[in-house]
Amino acid sequence: MSITAQINEMLQKGKAKDVKALVNQALEEGITAKEILNDGLISGMVEIGDKFKENKVYVPEVLIAARAMNQGVAILKPYLTKEGVEPVGKAVICTVKGDLHDIGKNLVKMMMEGVGIECIDLGVDADGDKIVAAVKESGAKVVCLSALLTTTMVNQGEIIEALKAAGLRDKVKVMVGGAPVTQKFADEIGADAYTSDAASAAEVALSFFKN
Repeated sequence: MSITAQINEMLQKGKAKDVKALVNQALEEGITAKEILNDGLISGMVEIGDKFKENKVYVPEVLIAARAMNQGVAILKPYLTKEGVEPVGKAVICTVKGDLHDIGKNLVKMMMEGVGIECIDLGVDADGDKIVAAVKESGAKVVCLSALLTTTMVNQGEIIEALKAAGLRDKVKVMVGGAPVTQKFADEIGADAYTSDAASAAEVALSFFKN
């Protein structure tokens, strides 16, 4: 088994110490940071995402796999910078105004980082002004809005209106999600995408950067 395949396997098992040791070993063996990232870490998170969608693994396994990935990426960062490897794109992510739930948002963020997307995380209770400012500052091409309450999901629509008012709506793709959110609601507020789970959200976001 190649060393990148071993990294993939250990990441899926959430064995952060083994991932770190293997990443360092791979670097010593002259494997590029980009190859280690793509063939070891990202491929492992993609597989975890697929298993999550199929209910073969659950939130705790995703969390420990993501932690292992983050520790591997921390080692690679200076090498990736030297090699000129950039993230595939940037996304602003938050839970909308009035809503303090963040487990779903954090899962989506982990899955997105797992496919190479840099996430600007605005946390919870984020309004249109905060999101507009973050898009302007970061140049993000995707905005991800989470809501877990029927009373706050309407704020997803208000944020889309704020992006329109700021002249940014045609520059970003808006993704919405959360327990009460449906495809019908996403269509009504003019969102570009709705996904029902974190792994699908990462796939859709990635497709926006490729188009």
